[in-house]
Amino acid sequence: MKGMKVLLLGATGLLGHNVLQRLVAAGHQVVAVVRRRGSLQVDAPDTMIVEGNITDRDTLMRSAEGCDAIVNCAGVTDMSLLHYEDYADVNVMLCHTLVKAMNRHGIRRLVHASTVNTIGNGTVERPANEQEVMRPPFDKSYYAVSKLHGEFAIRQAAERHPDWHIVIVNPGFMLGPLDAKPSSGRMLLLGYGKRLMFAPRGGKAFVDVRDVATAMINALTMGRNGERYIAVSIHGHHTIKELYEMQAQVMGYRQKVLSLPNGLLLAAGVLGDMVRWLGFRTELSTCNVRQLMVREYYDNSRAVSELSMPETGLAQAVRDFHRWRKERENK
Repeated sequence: MKGMKVLLLGATGLLGHNVLQRLVAAGHQVVAVVRRRGSLQVDAPDTMIVEGNITDRDTLMRSAEGCDAIVNCAGVTDMSLLHYEDYADVNVMLCHTLVKAMNRHGIRRLVHASTVNTIGNGTVERPANEQEVMRPPFDKSYYAVSKLHGEFAIRQAAERHPDWHIVIVNPGFMLGPLDAKPSSGRMLLLGYGKRLMFAPRGGKAFVDVRDVATAMINALTMGRNGERYIAVSIHGHHTIKELYEMQAQVMGYRQKVLSLPNGLLLAAGVLGDMVRWLGFRTELSTCNVRQLMVREYYDNSRAVSELSMPETGLAQAVRDFHRWRKERENK
């Protein structure tokens, strides 16, 4: 399909930066709504930058005018926030506003980034597919629940408009370059270069962010209306301990990684709950530590077959994350 005019939300985040890079490379005209023009880390001179808040309805409506498609990479992911309402404006209400913008401006294409944690996490013998329902402990996470509610709004729109093309991509734990803040790369930096590291016993479904970005771009014309697609790497099911061991091997330093007892993590989580109850923000909570104790296994076959999602090895994602940060520091 020839180049489209695409409204991109969340362009300054890890996934958004990589999506922007690929949209420009594919010849699409991009309209990116950002808080600050200088926050973009991608050289995209032809991109139309709109400074503003994506939760402002008027800003979004003006930005969507004349667009052929919307790609939504925006999301509040901060695990230290205290209330569901802290997530709802971006993760839920924005989805409703996007549907209204599509109706107003005759836009029929939307690709929406959610999270794999809205889907049950499966087992090594039976990896979860897109039909699995959310399972504990993620059903107690304000972040995951808000993303699920955002999906409801998107999927309801797809049901009402069978002639639209709405695709939801559910990424795992993304790693890779262009992580400017950093976001998920904080996990890598936490253990980088340390002789001794302690890690929870659980694991994640890791994925190279560039693979997810490619799936998102492909979803503009591929995939099925109203469907979800799990975007993880078949090679990415690792414990956090294994991730740190891989990072040490890839980056060439020696490190001993010890597993933390679940009881100790839960005790720390209870302490965090008390701090949060007093109104202080912290990522430490029983809900969050329970997520670090879970092993996640997902079936990515639909994203590979229907969205042509590539599968880059996790070691390459780790290597390129550090390489990009080093190049950025040297500029």
